Amino acid sequence: MSISRTALLQAFDSLLQPDRFKDYGPNGLQVEGRPEIERIVSGVTASRALIEAAIAARADAIFVHHGLFWRGQDGRVTGWMKQRLQLLLAHDINLFAYHLPLDAHAELGNNAQLGRVLGFVADARFGEQDLGFAAPAAFANGQALADHVGGLLGRAVTLVQPEEGGALRPIRRVAWCTGGAQGYFESAMAAGADAFITGEISEPQAHLAREMGVSFIAAGHHATERYGAPAVAAHVAGQLRLEHAFIEIPNPA
Repeated sequence: MSISRTALLQAFDSLLQPDRFKDYGPNGLQVEGRPEIERIVSGVTASRALIEAAIAARADAIFVHHGLFWRGQDGRVTGWMKQRLQLLLAHDINLFAYHLPLDAHAELGNNAQLGRVLGFVADARFGEQDLGFAAPAAFANGQALADHVGGLLGRAVTLVQPEEGGALRPIRRVAWCTGGAQGYFESAMAAGADAFITGEISEPQAHLAREMGVSFIAAGHHATERYGAPAVAAHVAGQLRLEHAFIEIPNPA
């Protein structure tokens, strides 16, 4: 069964409501391909490797979290941008990308899906545009939580713990926001978190964690954001009776 590109875009927009968000780039259809779609491939980032895999899978459309176009980037079509666009256009593949709307969706988004994987049931939202999630937790300390997160995500994580005995503080409330959300740390603390999980850490957050008594866990940008895109694409594909496959392109970041 096939569906029109316009109908697929409307389905994604209806679910993710991109107009609600102030974002860093365009959400929705970023590259126009063939008008009829039967097969969708989802992935985290519109890398050349993902595009090549989608071509091999005979996909009509790619659905990602990280698209090709961002506010403030060089607008010239050269180098890596030319290579990716050339592949998409030569094979007439549609590229759909949703950034913050995909992070925020209450059930299928990156934060909701990371919570599902880690076993947290969110009962509050926090931070700019309500992107952050928070939930009750029960861990002996930050190290126990870090071990839990690393074990379920299958990778080593970075843990920064409080000073002066704070490393033994029990974790009764956890907050998280996927990807490069280290700037949400202070909002997480204001929301009552004993620990905060995100993808990356920058220099200031290490000092804040040590001084403020809240553990900080950086679990990987890609690792924390690999669940939303396939969840949304599978949901929409199921509604519209389209084929869908998630393609994992490993990324250590």
